[in-house]
Amino acid sequence: MALKKSQKSLKRWTKQKWRTPSGKKSSETGEVYAPAATIKKLKSTAKGRKKLAAANKKKRAATKKGKQHARHGLHKGKKR
Repeated sequence: MALKKSQKSLKRWTKQKWRTPSGKKSSETGEVYAPAATIKKLKSTAKGRKKLAAANKKKRAATKKGKQHARHGLHKGKKR
């Protein structure tokens, strides 16, 4: 039996290696979690590093306000 589109997406999502840019726990650093490939791509350019820094800033601000999730913009354009 073939998997539905949503099931395939979830399977792909779980196979990705998710981490923070520093590799440390987000609770210690306040950094965003993202797929390792995305972080590597962002770190490779100046524009990407700025985007990553802005996302971390938004994540830290939301955490400081007591929020669990932050709208940091790294996943913009992706259907959620």
